[in-house]
Amino acid sequence: MKTGLNFLVAAKRCEIAELRQLALTSALVNVTGRLVHGLQRERGLSNLYLGSQGTLFTSMRAQQIQECRQIEAELRACFDSLDTDTARLGYGARLFSRIAYVLHGLDALAGLRERVDSLNWSMRQSTEAYVRLIAGLLGVVFEAADSASDPEISRLLVALFNFMQGKEFAGQERAAGSALFASGRAEVAEQQRLLHFIESQERCLQVFSEFANPQVVDLWVNSQASAMLAELERLRRVLCTAPDGTPLNAQLSQAWFDCCTRRIDRMKAVEDRLALDLLRACEDKIVAATRELDSFHALHPQPTRDADALSFFRDASTEVRPVAPGYGLQLDRSILELVQDQARRLQTMGEELDTVRASLNERKLIERAKGLLMAHRQLSEEEAHKTMRQMAMNQNRRLIEVAEAVLAMADVLPQRQT
Repeated sequence: MKTGLNFLVAAKRCEIAELRQLALTSALVNVTGRLVHGLQRERGLSNLYLGSQGTLFTSMRAQQIQECRQIEAELRACFDSLDTDTARLGYGARLFSRIAYVLHGLDALAGLRERVDSLNWSMRQSTEAYVRLIAGLLGVVFEAADSASDPEISRLLVALFNFMQGKEFAGQERAAGSALFASGRAEVAEQQRLLHFIESQERCLQVFSEFANPQVVDLWVNSQASAMLAELERLRRVLCTAPDGTPLNAQLSQAWFDCCTRRIDRMKAVEDRLALDLLRACEDKIVAATRELDSFHALHPQPTRDADALSFFRDASTEVRPVAPGYGLQLDRSILELVQDQARRLQTMGEELDTVRASLNERKLIERAKGLLMAHRQLSEEEAHKTMRQMAMNQNRRLIEVAEAVLAMADVLPQRQT
């Protein structure tokens, strides 16, 4: 007959299997982040190439494309390493759906590059195409964070996802600013997009600061050189405060691109540290759990005497004994303490996971509410976010509360005419 120890060992094996799965997922997230960074730079160089009508940045762009292809091959290898034949708990349908969507985008990447090569697409079309692909890659990271079963790993993934998302908004700011400078003329709609990207960066970086380790937050703060930020703010003012239709100095596009790139490269260094901390945390937890499993295997339960049967109802917290092989009450007490410790730990982990996932759930609700406004009011993503933010300010409510109110009205909104 199987004993409580048999099932305790089985539980620990399940925990180790989940941690190993998280380690694979963390490696996938690491490579995804590298590809996102490469595509962000390729997007900016493509805009500069298009803005110059194919006369500038040709070799730099070709070199960047080659680098992205190499990272893409690594990412596809990571996808191949995932178990898609058995429905293992933890990966989840949403993560696999995200990966399927991303693979479709990666397959179409060659066509995008050809259209940029031949100058058949505008800077806006090129930017939107890269944004869609990068958003899909970030969606993979989001689902990895949402499916993590360990609270510490989940916190690190939430911090990493929000930092990567903030860096993507910084990349979109770089691309939009490059296009605006290259056009040689201020345009109010593009200026509003820039302001949206700047605000969105700050929002993501705030969430990152709440969930990341203090050492990584300090690394981020210390990486922001005052001279670099001063130059960025100066160029932002040039772009965002020029009256609509007034000339812009097209030669500043290179200075803008270089300044934004320096900041994004420093963000990449922080992102690399986050990814490294994530992998180390997975490895450390696997080692610790394996040692615990070995200690369980060292236990050899003996039949419990009838007089000791009531040990189950005793308060283990009042009499802590070392976990070691023994006989009778001593042994059963040790195993009981292990079971109770495991139960308390799982309860604590569940509570911590609920806290961490609250941030992810808020993001889901806000994105759903924005999508509803975009569909029924024919708004852009920036306009929908601005509308919700204005509603929150006018009603003195949090953005998540406004999102919940918008979604609550979904059933009574008129259907779109097709």
